Amino acid sequence: MSQNSRGVSDELTGRPGLVWWYWLPVVAYAGLIFFLSSLSNPEVYTPSFLYEVGDKSLHAFEYGVLGILCYRAFRHAAGAWAARYALLLAITASVGYALTDEVHQAFIPLREADAWDLVADSVGASVAAFGWRSTVEL
Repeated sequence: MSQNSRGVSDELTGRPGLVWWYWLPVVAYAGLIFFLSSLSNPEVYTPSFLYEVGDKSLHAFEYGVLGILCYRAFRHAAGAWAARYALLLAITASVGYALTDEVHQAFIPLREADAWDLVADSVGASVAAFGWRSTVEL
């Protein structure tokens, strides 16, 4: 990708639809995570079969999706520099959001911050983003 004089990828200049196509799912999904984290009893709104999988697996899956969405957005809709470092940026953004999510949960009645949830979130985001890059983005 080449860049114009402002350092913006030529592929993104004049194509705001492309930016929205990749970043809107990130924002919407992050909003969903925030909403679910703000519930005192999220299990009431979640299908029971999901809890048979295990809490940490759900955390890894949840942030795996976020990791993939962030990778796609950085890779295709954030400019040439971000595209080059998309994997690192996606993992950093996802883990950063997971950290703020755990802090947020500390203030919700009947919820608590859990360092092991953060570990599961981080592993899920990292493995999924790396897997996406390695298999889909050949």
